[in-house]
Amino acid sequence: MKIFKTYIFLILVTVLMNACKKKEALNVEVFETSASGNKLTKLSEFSKLDSLSVITLLPNKKFQTITGFGGAFTESSAYLLNRLSKKNRDEIIKAYFSKEGANYSLTRTHMNSCDFSLSQYSYSPVEDDVMLEHFTIKEDKDDLIPMIKEAMAVSEDGFKLFASPWTAAPWMKDNKDWVGGKLLPKYYDTWALFFSKYADAYEAEGIPVWGFTVENEPHGNGNNWESMHYTPDEMTNFVQHHLGPKLEADGHGDKIILGYDQNRAGLKEWVDSMYATEETSKYFDGTAIHWYESTYDYFPEELQYAHHKAPNKFLIETEGCVDSEVPAWQDDMWYWSKEATDWGWDWAAEDEKYLHPKYAPVNRYARDIIGCLNNWVDGWVDWNMVLDKQGGPNWFKNWCAAPIIVDPELDEVYYTPLYYTMAHFSKYIRPEAVIIGSEKTDEDLMVAAAKNPDGSIAVVVFNEGNTPKNFTLKLGEDTKHISIKAQAIQTILLSND
Repeated sequence: MKIFKTYIFLILVTVLMNACKKKEALNVEVFETSASGNKLTKLSEFSKLDSLSVITLLPNKKFQTITGFGGAFTESSAYLLNRLSKKNRDEIIKAYFSKEGANYSLTRTHMNSCDFSLSQYSYSPVEDDVMLEHFTIKEDKDDLIPMIKEAMAVSEDGFKLFASPWTAAPWMKDNKDWVGGKLLPKYYDTWALFFSKYADAYEAEGIPVWGFTVENEPHGNGNNWESMHYTPDEMTNFVQHHLGPKLEADGHGDKIILGYDQNRAGLKEWVDSMYATEETSKYFDGTAIHWYESTYDYFPEELQYAHHKAPNKFLIETEGCVDSEVPAWQDDMWYWSKEATDWGWDWAAEDEKYLHPKYAPVNRYARDIIGCLNNWVDGWVDWNMVLDKQGGPNWFKNWCAAPIIVDPELDEVYYTPLYYTMAHFSKYIRPEAVIIGSEKTDEDLMVAAAKNPDGSIAVVVFNEGNTPKNFTLKLGEDTKHISIKAQAIQTILLSND
């Protein structure tokens, strides 16, 4: 009888312990950036508003695996960092790459010069140097390479780096110019060798190259900064028969190749060409996209089409910024106000003006990133990390905003609300996280959720409106009542105690 009672007691203890485990509350941390002044501020108390709004997380409903979030190393940014005090330079690098900062995990840089360079240059300066015997990255050694190395030293988790060319040297092109024109077919093999030489040169500097995009904005332009044109089939041919085989032959077959690399409205014809057959698809690891067709409409139908055309390939937003604007200095509210325009406000065709309204810079970023995450995009890369008060330096005077603005003359640094907006994603949604399902009852809120490799769940909520919101966050039987300020973005981090 005593043994029986002991047995019953042990069963009861086990049941009670399991019941306690089931009732174990989630640890919930909430970080908010808002027009009212919060900057990744950790919140512990929430306003009580009458609301039936519910956000339900569906962790068993899984979508894409995250590659990362980050920004671009440009000559302009690196040059500006070299003009600042060591204290401010170090602070900016840590702000982007340390765990205490934004912890960027996916980055881009340019091969040869681009508009955000101080001048026009090529790593293949000698005309008709078909075998690239005079290939050199000396232009990158004063500014760009030191910035990348310092970021690597600060980043505990490391980050992926991919490189994009704006153009080949003029001597390889049909128009013999930096701007526009096409790569001459007789130089296809030389241009493929160029990519291989670049990987060798950067890795000799101790900088691993994760991959490439084939061409920045292959639609090109005829009268602006460095560019080179491809049709979809021309790019597919170059990758299939030249770039892919060359990288493979030279021991760089592990390098990622992303095709296209321009606006989402043109996605269909490009992925149709890239992924037409097994042979055309072989060397393409994914598709790169930009947001300039509209920084308001994130083109979900096009993103869905691209994913379903190649469901096992990367789909990465490789460039976005608030362009055609001189950034506001020490004026947070400008970044929350619907005053910013983009190139299309002045230059788009009349029937496309609707795609380019005045729109708040923070809203552009938050809306686009969440929209992308909910439509199969696995990485999102901002453009310049650092610009000056003019929105440069830029040899073409193509002024843009950046998350961090500096005044090198006075050695001052301004962390704009865009910096904190990017950090809401990059800091809390880590590489190899998986996007999970979510449902919401308030259509005025934008929501994206991801389960990290460590088991934590990051939920990003964006309230664009001028009214504070209250909602219940639901995960299984667990609930948490949260309020979000007007014009605010929150990251809610859930983990077991």
